[in-house]
Amino acid sequence: MADDNHGRLIDVELDESIGRTTPDIEHERNVAIFDLIEENRFDPIGAPNGGKFKLKLSIVDKRLVFDIRSENEEQLVTHILSLTPFRKVIKDYFMICDSYYEAIRTSTPQQIEAIDMGRRGIHNDGSETLRERLAGKIEVDKDTARRLFTLICALQRRA
Repeated sequence: MADDNHGRLIDVELDESIGRTTPDIEHERNVAIFDLIEENRFDPIGAPNGGKFKLKLSIVDKRLVFDIRSENEEQLVTHILSLTPFRKVIKDYFMICDSYYEAIRTSTPQQIEAIDMGRRGIHNDGSETLRERLAGKIEVDKDTARRLFTLICALQRRA
């Protein structure tokens, strides 16, 4: 949990234009949002220490938009990140997630575990790329970056 010196997200919204997708992906989105709100560290540079923030994530013109507001809906800052640095890791993540979902239905526990280890490794790579891209804009810890990366992937994924 955030302490008095660290900010935290109290609400996360995904842009409605992304629409609905498969049950597996919807579940992944919902779990990531729930986990993110339950425990996170989110410190926009220049915002008050210990602040509570609302985040709306969207994709506009192939760019990732972080619309950050205070808990009383005051617009604080909008950060726009190119998705280019994420393209390969997101593509790899989607491929291994598809393999994982298929393996759950047809493979042995050892095969599923091996695929899941690869999936977690790619997920870690993506979350580290996100932390690097947010440097100087928003400070997040590793777990928060992982959950945010899941949501970024969910914004990119279509049924």
